[in-house]
Amino acid sequence: MPVREDRAPIDQIGFVTDDLEHSVRFWSDNLGVGPWQIYRNVALDGHYLDRPTRVVIDVALGYRGSEQIEFIQVRSATPSPYQDDAGRSIAGLHHLAWIVDDLDAEAALLDASGMRRVFSAENVAVRVIYFADPKQPGVLFELICGAGSREGHDAGIALARDWDGRSTLSEIDLGAAA
Repeated sequence: MPVREDRAPIDQIGFVTDDLEHSVRFWSDNLGVGPWQIYRNVALDGHYLDRPTRVVIDVALGYRGSEQIEFIQVRSATPSPYQDDAGRSIAGLHHLAWIVDDLDAEAALLDASGMRRVFSAENVAVRVIYFADPKQPGVLFELICGAGSREGHDAGIALARDWDGRSTLSEIDLGAAA
């Protein structure tokens, strides 16, 4: 059985949005999530539904307790799990994610359970694989693996613990070409 109770809880709840700034502001002001780190122009090279693709997204990461909240706003028009066939964003709850040490081993467990690989991609910092349950469409399941991913997550939790509710974000532009 791929998911066991002795494993860590869900690390991330991911949403797709058409307005990253509004989402961050709303969740910060009304739901107490923060502080936020925004990454602009994040490029992911990989495969969506077995076809090669390069996706460019903006990503916001914030915390409430031990939960990381992620917002994704698509910047490219290439096929991806973040858009429908007409290229419109699939706004709303998108995925639940776990940070793993061995992406290939964890992915093999999900493959064996009958889940379908929808999107696998990477850049210099991270590798990700999204899975779908063929009998229960809707929310995807993501595995995340990258040097420093767990440490970054834990640092975000620590920052949120001491967050004063005022300084809401910092921003890094990775400058990917769309």
